[in-house]
Amino acid sequence: MRRSVAVIWLLRVGLGALALCLTACDPVVRHKTLSTIFDGVPTLPPTDEYCVDFARQYHQEQLGLAKVEVKEEGPKGSTHLPYGEKRCADCHGSDKDKSGGLVVPKQELCFKCHPGFLKGAFQHGPAAVGDCLACHLPHAAPNPDLLGAPRDQICGRCHTEERLTNRMHDRLKDSKIACVECHDPHASDARYLLR
Repeated sequence: MRRSVAVIWLLRVGLGALALCLTACDPVVRHKTLSTIFDGVPTLPPTDEYCVDFARQYHQEQLGLAKVEVKEEGPKGSTHLPYGEKRCADCHGSDKDKSGGLVVPKQELCFKCHPGFLKGAFQHGPAAVGDCLACHLPHAAPNPDLLGAPRDQICGRCHTEERLTNRMHDRLKDSKIACVECHDPHASDARYLLR
């Protein structure tokens, strides 16, 4: 009797934990999980519809936050901490002849202090080969995160492909949503570096 009660209790807890996990996941992950376990799970809406809905929801949330927060006009610049603190040797070392004036080769330099940016099955090309300077400036920038261009323009410096003008992205153009709000700029487990 006790054993059957314990089994029933564990089964309920297990199913409850499973239900909690399934409801706490991203809709795409939840759909994959449910489709693996059950037959007849309804299909997700088309990607462009899902992304547009997400973008609208995100934009509304941001508008709500803007009403609460007092925001300063214009982007704030950024300075690389070692540069700002005049710790040049952190990156350049004391021997200027070694590795082109750097303590390690340029492709490895940023990962020395910023490990873990490339966790994911899909990686942004420049980040994967250590070319952080494709997007970031090394010392100081007029934009946040040491970006070489404003957040809503940085990706367009390289990504001029026709796929960026498809229906989904055309709909988002007027909403002032930056690429990084849907796409991770470094790495992701989802195709197209989706978050």
